[in-house]
Amino acid sequence: MKKKDKEKKEKLSLWQTLKNDVYAVKLAGSFSKPAIIGAFFCMLIGYAEWVFFDGYFLRVIIESLGRGDGLKPILGFIGITAAVLFVLEIYDRYTQQITFVIEGTKLHNGIYKKIFAKARNVELKCYEDPDFYNKYTMAIDGSADKVMEIVKSFNGAIIGTVATVCVFKLMYDIDKFSVLFIISPIIGNFIFGNLKSKYELKRYREYTPNNKVLNYVNRMMYLPDGAKEIRLSKVFDILKRRYSQATSENVRIAKKYAFPNMSLSVLRITFTFTVIFEGVLIYAFYKKQVAGTITLAQLTIMTSLMVAATWILISLFDDISKLIKNGLFINNLRGFLEYKEKIPEDQKGIIPQGFETLEFKDVCFSYKDEQTIKNLSFKINKDEAVALVGHNGAGKTTIIKLLLRLYDPSSGEILLNGINIKEYDLRAYRELFATTFQDFKIFGMTVRENVLMGRHFENEDEVVRSSLRKTGILDKIESLPDGIDSMMTKEFFENGTILSGGQNQKLAAARTFAKPSPVKIFDEPSSALDPIAEYELFKNIMKEGKEHTMLFISHRLSSVKNCDRVLMLEGGRLIEEGTHKELIARNGSYCQMYKRQAMNYLAIENEEEVIL
Repeated sequence: MKKKDKEKKEKLSLWQTLKNDVYAVKLAGSFSKPAIIGAFFCMLIGYAEWVFFDGYFLRVIIESLGRGDGLKPILGFIGITAAVLFVLEIYDRYTQQITFVIEGTKLHNGIYKKIFAKARNVELKCYEDPDFYNKYTMAIDGSADKVMEIVKSFNGAIIGTVATVCVFKLMYDIDKFSVLFIISPIIGNFIFGNLKSKYELKRYREYTPNNKVLNYVNRMMYLPDGAKEIRLSKVFDILKRRYSQATSENVRIAKKYAFPNMSLSVLRITFTFTVIFEGVLIYAFYKKQVAGTITLAQLTIMTSLMVAATWILISLFDDISKLIKNGLFINNLRGFLEYKEKIPEDQKGIIPQGFETLEFKDVCFSYKDEQTIKNLSFKINKDEAVALVGHNGAGKTTIIKLLLRLYDPSSGEILLNGINIKEYDLRAYRELFATTFQDFKIFGMTVRENVLMGRHFENEDEVVRSSLRKTGILDKIESLPDGIDSMMTKEFFENGTILSGGQNQKLAAARTFAKPSPVKIFDEPSSALDPIAEYELFKNIMKEGKEHTMLFISHRLSSVKNCDRVLMLEGGRLIEEGTHKELIARNGSYCQMYKRQAMNYLAIENEEEVIL
């Protein structure tokens, strides 16, 4: 039932499809008006040539020959026609080979910049919603090409309609019943062509989830991310099986739509081309040979007009069919670009005046109907060093995401300096925080760019080197041929640098040191580091805490000893709060976790031997 409701919701009326086409034309016009103008005149020239040659040029020649005109006026007429056509052909070739190439690139660039800007602006939860992500995938799939095709088809449909009226007017002047043959291509295109477009869209939608699997496996096979695991395990067999399953599913979908698409193609061609072409030809011969109501000259012109009408109608309805099909496809692009963000990145509001306090007041948060944060309340004061600790799944990283407004609470509120964070200008609010997440990403950019992350300083070299020094990776970076300007990863350059997991973590942590924000947040900054490197990193983090408010997550409780406060979480709730010494003295959950970690680290079996 749900599937049927979803399909019904996705169906578009002809009017909605037309509005999508108009939207696409306006979108194209906002980036490239020459592309629209060029498409209009190219279509005008193409259709005008058909009407001119078959409805006027041939008639002039035949009538001149019938009147016995000399060769000179006929050759003059042909020469003038050839000259005009030569000029028009130059314009057409220039538009096709130069204008469309240049303007098409501008259009492509403009549309994808708009898509990327929207992708950056939507809330994080959208990327975790399969339906939304599928629509985003379809929106980005060849959007610029589809928009350009709509521009051409839109112009073609308008001019083709005018050309059709002109040709059928000329045919009507010869024999008024001949125009009835227009019913045939209308049936072929509006009925069978439209049905074919809808089947193709359904097939495309059913392909999309499987294509995501195919693209993922393709990516895993040529990127270095999983190369070691693929060679040292049998995970390749799983990837191959998933690839085969997705391929088999696409084959099944292709078979499902193969016969309907083939049948509709045959019916469309038969009604669009065969019936009108053969029908008008037989009818014209009948009118000449049997009824004797038209002359040989009229038969010739009518036959010529019939050929012109056939191809004009085929082109016209092909343009209309493309408008319908691409109008359905472009609905995903329009829906994505017009999506109203729940937490828009460009949200305006109060500009925060520094950091004094941050308070969670009875905050609850649910992720996919599962409550992960439950009635959470705590307060962080300026210049405090606060640690969030707890077992995996306790809600530590979720708290950071709520704090940064990557998500909004289901209930309760988060206050900055006593004001709900929803009231602030979002980008200005986030500038208060410098953050390194555990699941960081090293980009295919230079070390400098990976540290500064798009920010600029007067003393950039000093900022980068100081930040790298604090995380303990400066010596390694300066040993590279290009130092801090060395390119990371081999995504774009064969000589790109590949660092170890721990080194990458240090590089990511350097971003937080580099950003001049009053609050520094470290999410598991030492999970891939050895004990000595971890000690040095936390020593520098605590030094940084003398001038900043510090908030960090760590599974290793030995690293939080010197924090002003420790918040112990369990199941999304705050179960203990205090200094390290206070929590040890309570002998609660924190103390037990600390003892177990110390026993494992020191390789002892008796809790009594643990030094607290």
